[in-house]
Amino acid sequence: MIYAPPPGLPEVIHADHEILLVNKPSGILSVPGRGEDKADCVIERLRGPFPTVLLVHRLDLDTSGVMVFALTRHAQSHLAREFQERRTKKTYVARLHGRLVPKTGTVDLPLIVDWPNRPRQKVCHETGRPAQTDWRVIRADDAETRVRLFPVTGRSHQLRVHMASLGHPILGDPLYATGAAADHPRLMLHAETLRIKHPDSGVMTSFSAPVPF
Repeated sequence: MIYAPPPGLPEVIHADHEILLVNKPSGILSVPGRGEDKADCVIERLRGPFPTVLLVHRLDLDTSGVMVFALTRHAQSHLAREFQERRTKKTYVARLHGRLVPKTGTVDLPLIVDWPNRPRQKVCHETGRPAQTDWRVIRADDAETRVRLFPVTGRSHQLRVHMASLGHPILGDPLYATGAAADHPRLMLHAETLRIKHPDSGVMTSFSAPVPF
């Protein structure tokens, strides 16, 4: 597949002397990928207006929504610790294939990279790392379910694998959906809200980006 990210600077949600939050579009890497053809990414585009920008976390290429970057080393260290110790609160919205029941629940399945099929991840009870996702249905019919997802952990592809493991892959997922479920213009997964403790004030603050689907 040819890498052709959407043009332009990501929408800035918030910027101050310590942190920067943007609404990442679907279809662009968070950081450079392998090869010169994948050098274009969110953090490189932000270096122009924000020369001191530093990475804190990532969103998958196909996922859109709220991303936080640090603008100082102090902020980067603080935010990295917040993510590592699971003090950040993240909310995603997704469209799933089929009707998910019950209306709320938790997936608790350990994940590990599927080495022969990288970048795919897989459930592995022997060697996988613990991974938990809570869900709450927003609305559903027999064709699809709109759901809010609350990752407790932050494993690679966690939401995508966990939903697929329930038999309800995220629509448009090029790795974990098949047939009609995969036939959508994008991955229907969006990081709607991120709640963090500000590295300077210490105040817990929520930042949101409207769901584009």
